Amino acid sequence: MQFPRFLRPFFGNVTWKIPTPSKVIYLTFDDGPVPGVTPKVLDILDKYNWKATFFCVGENVTKYPELYADILKRGHNTANHTFNHMKGFQHSKEEYVENVEKAANCIDSKLFRPPHGRIKPSQLRILKKKYKIIMWDVITHDYDKKLSPEQVLGNVKRYLRKGSIVVFHDSLKAEKNVLEALPRAIEFWQNNGFSWALLDE
Repeated sequence: MQFPRFLRPFFGNVTWKIPTPSKVIYLTFDDGPVPGVTPKVLDILDKYNWKATFFCVGENVTKYPELYADILKRGHNTANHTFNHMKGFQHSKEEYVENVEKAANCIDSKLFRPPHGRIKPSQLRILKKKYKIIMWDVITHDYDKKLSPEQVLGNVKRYLRKGSIVVFHDSLKAEKNVLEALPRAIEFWQNNGFSWALLDE
């Protein structure tokens, strides 16, 4: 299930998709960098000459700085996904904003995506003063182990449109699905005339 479009206006001025007449896709990855997964994702992207924006968890960046550096070296963007993959609903605005700022110490970006899309209005109001809040138009659900790679690919095909921000995950939970579905998704996009673009700050 995708995030209901009728609920999106309640978040105010955040980005769900990029208005464009062109067949452009904004591919993104959440939750990395992770050894054994992120390098394989990067190799797939290299194979197809496709670029993406990686919403990184600060804790993972500090654990695996060489992986983070490799993302940038290969021409991709990185963005903030909190330091501890923090769910906004479970924390005060002060705790949440502090965690985002902690991640900003190792992730140089003004793009931010709340983990799980869960963020309180009070947290959002503060963060919007400094960050561009990026949500998504298509979530692949690659992290759901009940889904097969074919079903993940089906989500991509079913909900894709011009300017879609698409979410995969370079995480252990998503490993099987993302590594099998991603190349097939890119081939589907290329065969249907879509190209990539990176998110701007």
